[in-house]
Amino acid sequence: MMRKNLVDLLRGKFLVSGDAPKNWMFIIFISILATVMIASSHSADRKVHQLAALNEEIKELKNEFVDMRSDVQRLKLESTIGATVEAKGLYPSEVPPRKIKVKSAKK
Repeated sequence: MMRKNLVDLLRGKFLVSGDAPKNWMFIIFISILATVMIASSHSADRKVHQLAALNEEIKELKNEFVDMRSDVQRLKLESTIGATVEAKGLYPSEVPPRKIKVKSAKK
């Protein structure tokens, strides 16, 4: 009995028997569900890969920002500015600046 049922299953008798339309509808339903599940899985994998790529890009941009900020801070140092303007022929003044006071005329 068990062997006969197994042989009938392998031969596909359930697809051509009297209640075959019910079986076909169930098979089609299961196929559609499997397709949706596979598509959903692929979509999730794609998003995970996108997130990983974006996280790598964020790390690279943060490193670039830190490098640029340290370069700017180094360029803003008085010694760096002094060396740059000395190369162009400008030197710091040896006479200290004087304060100019303007008296307003009140009427």
